Amino acid sequence: MDSLPKQKTRANPLDFTRRTYILVGMLGARAKKHGSKATVRDPVRTRESLLQAAFEEMHRSGFRGSDLETILRKVGVTKGAMYHHFDNKEALGYAVLDEVIAAITEEKWLSPLRNAENPIDALIAIFESGSLKPEHIRVGCPLNNMAQEMSPLDEGFRKRTARVFSAWHGALATALREGQRRSVVRQDIDPDETASFLIAAYEGYISLAKCFQDASQLRGGEKTLVRYLETLRPENADRTSQRRRSR
Repeated sequence: MDSLPKQKTRANPLDFTRRTYILVGMLGARAKKHGSKATVRDPVRTRESLLQAAFEEMHRSGFRGSDLETILRKVGVTKGAMYHHFDNKEALGYAVLDEVIAAITEEKWLSPLRNAENPIDALIAIFESGSLKPEHIRVGCPLNNMAQEMSPLDEGFRKRTARVFSAWHGALATALREGQRRSVVRQDIDPDETASFLIAAYEGYISLAKCFQDASQLRGGEKTLVRYLETLRPENADRTSQRRRSR
């Protein structure tokens, strides 16, 4: 779930989101801005650039606070070009959730947990790799931001954010069950309840850090979660993480 090779042939909207998604931290290099000629002549790139610009704007200002004209100006296209790909701003927001935020969650949580030999080690690595940079603390988690803002207002947004959270929860619970099967996770824990706790606690720490604009809120939370994860190991397990507890 660390850095991935850059796309050399065309821009990818995930180049930006991999860096800014605070659930894991910064990845990749800053995405390039595309001029109007490139985007107009390449419909695929136009769509990708619209998603990238929309994600940036919505992550910073929220869905309702985001300005469509600002998004179009960043990409260098007209409203007509946008409507070729998305019926309206709402459809653009849905696509940001379905294609960008969901893909980042897959990239940074689902896939690493799916392939992990020990889910506790994998989760500790994920938590410890979170970005504490002020620019990331300021904007918080885009998934949680969208859920908090739009779930009470729009059923389409609610269902989409719930679907991403459900996938994240399912990956955690499945990994913990597999860890129990391999005897690297305690048998007496409930994987579903533990998964819910981990997501809720982590998102809560991110929200506190965003509210107070204080990275120490998240830093302390990450340390607390790591200590909690260490308690999920069986008593007779080979504890290779003593260095973490001694920090």
